[in-house]
Amino acid sequence: MRILVYGLIAGMLFGFFLQKARVIRYDKQLGAMRLMDMTIVKFMLSSILVSMVGVYTLLDLGLAQLSVKPTVLGGNILGGLVFGLGWGLLGYCPGTAVGALGEGRWDGLWGVLGMLVGAGLFAEAYPSLKKTVLTWGDFGKITIPQVLGLNHWVIIPLFVMGGLTLFWWFEKKRL
Repeated sequence: MRILVYGLIAGMLFGFFLQKARVIRYDKQLGAMRLMDMTIVKFMLSSILVSMVGVYTLLDLGLAQLSVKPTVLGGNILGGLVFGLGWGLLGYCPGTAVGALGEGRWDGLWGVLGMLVGAGLFAEAYPSLKKTVLTWGDFGKITIPQVLGLNHWVIIPLFVMGGLTLFWWFEKKRL
């Protein structure tokens, strides 16, 4: 039960930060899709970089376990296409749809309903997907440091430097 409470608290904090960063606004979503406003990209990139450092620090201290999901290109590509189609049609990704609904914008309800319908359709199609699409390009449970045969603390600073370079470039271009 404690893990569920931690998950709820983390989700609420993430939603709070989504709202404070204004990334659940339709104009920010549209700007990101048109590659004219990188607010959402900057928010997600900063979340990924901070989380990467935090997770691997906790892992090294023995305070967390890393649960790596298999890399399956077929599933990633199909899932990315469905995600992109939904985001393009609605103007919200799943997290921002819930956030928009939380702000009282009823159009976010379509996103939440779309997620529920999509989850149901996936559950129904899973047996056949498991034998087809979810076998295409199955690389197993791998991470970038494992693929390169390097310690994660060699890779993480490279990602952080790359992220900071992107932030600098976005600011220079006023994106």
